Amino acid sequence: MPRPRKQANPFRYFNSSPEVIRMAVMLYVRYPLSLRNVEDLLFKYGIDICHETVRLWWNRFGPMFAADIRRQRVSRMEGFRQWRWHLDEVFVKINGERHYMWRAVDHEGEVLESYVTKKRDKSAALAFLKKALKRHGKAETIVTDGLKSYPAAMKEIGNQDCREMGRWLNNRAENSHLPFRRRERAMLRFRQMKSLQKFASVHASLYNHFNSERHLVDRQTYKTRRSAAYSEWQNLAA
Repeated sequence: MPRPRKQANPFRYFNSSPEVIRMAVMLYVRYPLSLRNVEDLLFKYGIDICHETVRLWWNRFGPMFAADIRRQRVSRMEGFRQWRWHLDEVFVKINGERHYMWRAVDHEGEVLESYVTKKRDKSAALAFLKKALKRHGKAETIVTDGLKSYPAAMKEIGNQDCREMGRWLNNRAENSHLPFRRRERAMLRFRQMKSLQKFASVHASLYNHFNSERHLVDRQTYKTRRSAAYSEWQNLAA
């Protein structure tokens, strides 16, 4: 019986240590910093790299780290798939042209899915819902706004009975847009639809990973969760 192939080290062709690469990716994606801001912060701690190196690192390792975080979360949530989802779409401009980013957020405030389209119609809503349901399973309740594309798409899928709509019911999704909006301003917006989709997916995973709900727990619990999140982050792609 052949032996399983050993997975290659993803950091093998880079002169910098994995710890430095993880730190640079985390600073750029998690906080509203520019590439040059990250370069200056790392230089303060004796790490001399170019801002283009930070760009290369997050493009290369960001999706890899995000995939690891999603796999860990899915394994922890096995048997707890009956979630309450909140769906909403946010306007994003790419080279002056309006696009739409559809987002699904669960009842704990974690971003489940981000999907970028050029239109805001039934076909776009249907593609977004199919992608979210395929990756995360069936939702017990889906809260939406008054956009008619949602009931049209959900009717075709066959889960229109799960839909809820109310004046303040979707505040969870509305508030989840704020971290992404701060990040968008720091990046001076986006130039390509593909880069927006890539960054939104990576940003959502990192936001979920470091979201410790500090406003809901005491100080000691928050510190324990924060330490656990940083410890798990250091082991990504190890």
